[in-house]
Amino acid sequence: MTESTITLKGQTTVPADIRALMDAQPGTRLVWSAMPDGTVIVRAKTKSILEMAGALKAPKGKKVSLAGMNPWR
Repeated sequence: MTESTITLKGQTTVPADIRALMDAQPGTRLVWSAMPDGTVIVRAKTKSILEMAGALKAPKGKKVSLAGMNPWR
């Protein structure tokens, strides 16, 4: 397990092994997501949502309601 410390200014250093795993370079933006259970997920933002448009094809004949898309149900 790798760890780092938060400074008084709220900053931290991403450990070298994690940077290598994420292929993070200087200037890489990180996206932080807090889950309802207190877990925090950090991912490298490598592409914008616009670049991903059309990457997935919807299954034919299968429609999902907005309520069905809610991951916290």
